[in-house]
Amino acid sequence: MALGALKGWTSAQKHAVVASYLGWTLDAFDFFLMVFVIKDVAKDFGAGKDDIAWAVTLTLMLRPVGAFIFGRLADRFGRRPVLMADVALYSLFGFATAFAPNLLVFLVVRALFGVAMGGEWGIGASLAMESVKPEARGLVSGLLQSGYPTGYLLASIVYRNFYDVLHWRGMFLVGIVPALLILYIRRTVPESPGWSSAHARTGTVLAVLKKHWALALYAIALMTAFNFFSHGTQDIYPTFLQVQHKFDVHTTGNITIVYNIGAILGGWTFGLWSQSLGRRRAMIVAALCAIPAAYLWAFSETATMLAIGAFVMQFFVQGAWGVVPAHLNELAPPDARGTFPGTVYQLGNFIASYNAVLQTKIAIHNGENYSLALAGVAIAAALAIVILAAFGREARDVKMGLSPP
Repeated sequence: MALGALKGWTSAQKHAVVASYLGWTLDAFDFFLMVFVIKDVAKDFGAGKDDIAWAVTLTLMLRPVGAFIFGRLADRFGRRPVLMADVALYSLFGFATAFAPNLLVFLVVRALFGVAMGGEWGIGASLAMESVKPEARGLVSGLLQSGYPTGYLLASIVYRNFYDVLHWRGMFLVGIVPALLILYIRRTVPESPGWSSAHARTGTVLAVLKKHWALALYAIALMTAFNFFSHGTQDIYPTFLQVQHKFDVHTTGNITIVYNIGAILGGWTFGLWSQSLGRRRAMIVAALCAIPAAYLWAFSETATMLAIGAFVMQFFVQGAWGVVPAHLNELAPPDARGTFPGTVYQLGNFIASYNAVLQTKIAIHNGENYSLALAGVAIAAALAIVILAAFGREARDVKMGLSPP
């Protein structure tokens, strides 16, 4: 099935998918550098870990703003030029984090990074999904979403191998590297076949949302559950390993590398399966399988068992997520495909953005015990996904090409 989906691809289709995958990978790389250094940034600024956790929350809260702004620009001016501008901005703000002189500036820069980060997913996903043939969408969906754990994996490798030399400011200096992606997009990626200047002048996003308000509310609820599922199992897990289990840089880095490999494999697997199993069924199976994995992932005592539990957990968490790019783009109204998927995704992110602070506060209240906070959020989010997916709809194989305006 996978090989069949890859047959007959044009050079333009391949470059569109590669650019979208790399855009999300490098965006996530910049974001996940933050989760490794919460403890160290808190020490440098004389603040509490829960104060620094607001940097993660602010990044997530501002992502809907970026999704809407860049999504509208992409619907108006095309996916390709707006994607390049977005990559430039998130690279710049990631780099600027290294120079923050105090906590206030640090939080402001991370908030601005959130605006830029929020724009990438929707534009990249629409560019890829509009470029490939329908039978390849499941495979491409899993590949695109695996860019997120791939970015986390790269951040894990940098943290494990270079933190002792770079420290937290030096790690953020590496955040300028994603800007090189702009050169690749400029040279090799054509505009999406699902966009034209004529379509850009038809309708407004408010008219689209008014017409499809029920779909928008459903998608936001689903993405809220999904974002609690991912961020609730990722963002403070390194802190859990460092603080509760007293693991050093190298052990923490090794465990995060292991579970991000599981996440990548899960995204590929369930994204591909969703092409035959169906989008909603694939989500439900992955979410249900994550529930029994939560105990091993959150309550194990040794590094080996935690690594195994984390691998399994992220296989299913990102397995469910591997279906999302295809599912949201297939559900999206054609006239707002640059805006709708990214905006509903990031609005769900906004609602779930308090997660890092919430879990950190629960852990501190329980004597730096993160296990209950991690498991509680993960299981609740998995159950919400099962219920919402079961009562939703899907539009697998819907046509995404242009129709007369």
